[in-house]
Amino acid sequence: MDASLLLSMAGFALAMSISPGPVNLVALSTGAQYGFCASLRHVVGATLGFILLLLLMGLGLGAALSRWPMAAGTLHWGGILFLCYMAWQQAMDGGRVEQADGRPPAFLYGALMQWLNPKAWLAASMGMGAYGGAGGMGQIVSFTALYLVICLGSIACWAYAGSCLQEALLKPRRLRWFNRSMALLLMFSAAYLGLAEG
Repeated sequence: MDASLLLSMAGFALAMSISPGPVNLVALSTGAQYGFCASLRHVVGATLGFILLLLLMGLGLGAALSRWPMAAGTLHWGGILFLCYMAWQQAMDGGRVEQADGRPPAFLYGALMQWLNPKAWLAASMGMGAYGGAGGMGQIVSFTALYLVICLGSIACWAYAGSCLQEALLKPRRLRWFNRSMALLLMFSAAYLGLAEG
């Protein structure tokens, strides 16, 4: 495979994975509230959830959904409603820093988030449209493997950044403001994705 193609694939994967979005905001918040190690379940779940979506898009899921626009629309708007629900949960958080008995988001929560995240659907369909379809199965697998490494590192960076904020957020009042700020950003993400569809 051409080195320039690999660099282009890596650039696309990095731009889509590291940019702010719902999954990265939750990773930041999870890292801040529970610490880096505890947030890795969310990081790995979100990464593998997206990689499965990306691979299935390369294998024809995108083409199948284009035949059923109502199903695609339902997924899109269902994802936006899910983001609003997550924002509400974040805004209502009491601001207590959880200790060992706390329950950070589980692996499956991270994976499900990607399947309900309109940004993930957009990234998967654009990525496979640009890099997967024309190159056959070998290129689909190469792009997916490259994306796996970049996506994992990108989401982990957000969780690590959150964990660096942990000491500053020990006071419940500060953590409440942080959570409400994250909730507001999630709502902006949901509104942007809703307007982008319209």
